[in-house]
Amino acid sequence: MKQFKIQRPDETIRRSIQNKIDNLNKPKGSLGVLEELAMQVCLIQQTLTPTLKSPCHLLLGGDHGIEREGVSISPREVTWQQMINFTRGGGGVNMFCRQHGFKLRIVDVGVDYDFSGIPGIIDRKIARGTRNFLYEPAMTNEEFDKAIETGADLVDECIAEGCQVICIGEMGIANTSPSSIWMSLFCDIPLNECIGAGAGLDKPGISHKCEVLNKAIANYQLSTINYQLSTINYQLSYFGGYEMITAIGAMLRAAEQHIVILIDGFIMTACALAACRLYPDAQHYMVFGHCGDESGHRRMLDAMNAKPILSLGLRLGEGTGALCAFPILDSAIRMLNEMNNFENGKITKYF
Repeated sequence: MKQFKIQRPDETIRRSIQNKIDNLNKPKGSLGVLEELAMQVCLIQQTLTPTLKSPCHLLLGGDHGIEREGVSISPREVTWQQMINFTRGGGGVNMFCRQHGFKLRIVDVGVDYDFSGIPGIIDRKIARGTRNFLYEPAMTNEEFDKAIETGADLVDECIAEGCQVICIGEMGIANTSPSSIWMSLFCDIPLNECIGAGAGLDKPGISHKCEVLNKAIANYQLSTINYQLSTINYQLSYFGGYEMITAIGAMLRAAEQHIVILIDGFIMTACALAACRLYPDAQHYMVFGHCGDESGHRRMLDAMNAKPILSLGLRLGEGTGALCAFPILDSAIRMLNEMNNFENGKITKYF
């Protein structure tokens, strides 16, 4: 696996940042979460005048072999159909990117479809969907490494255009299944408590999903006994989707380059959790945009001591929850750069 050099931001500047925040013409602490976000971005960028230039959204598409087991209400073809829809500007992700000024990159890293001749989709295909992890690892070590490197390369392309904030979304039918398993493995939470409705399963559907995923875990555990491969990399490659591993690579590269990372809902939080298991200091660069409606998401955020900006009951994916949170992050930066302070405003500082 590609190695990253990720260090927590230098804390030397913290006192100066806090002094600037406290001297804005407002009661101390009165802008709450905005002040916390401003502090985090200042530390990431190592400046008292942070900016969020050229925001970029990576929309990563990939199919999952486990979908063949009926763990999602949506059929596999919805992945490629939605990817094409995104190129026409018709998705939720398109609307929010337009609203908030994000450049959208639609990337095929593992969709089971040939997009040849379709403009607007970046071809980084690793394979046409993962294998079925009920019976075997979802991907090989080589495919895992390629997905990590692909994510890093995509971030480098954004940085070359001046990007200072990366948002990552996904499109992949059945990707709540590997997310639930990662949550169980990494947070030591019983699997059944990590499994939800995904795109809209009813109670019998959720019961079937639980049965399939529990069997998959049992088969995985047998493989670790036989081959002694119970490492985090093996856990990631055994269950993950190409879009998910690519997202991890993107997060790690962004953290290495001191880029603000906006984290979306359940699936991207599972990817963030995995990234932080590999490199714990990566979390300092993550802003958690949204707590979604998928079962267990709040518990996963709590396990990371992560405080999401919004809780809107969303479960669309695509990165939409994180994009909705961006204006709050933008407000935090504007607070720091545009509000007057007590001295310039000739206001008595009363604390």
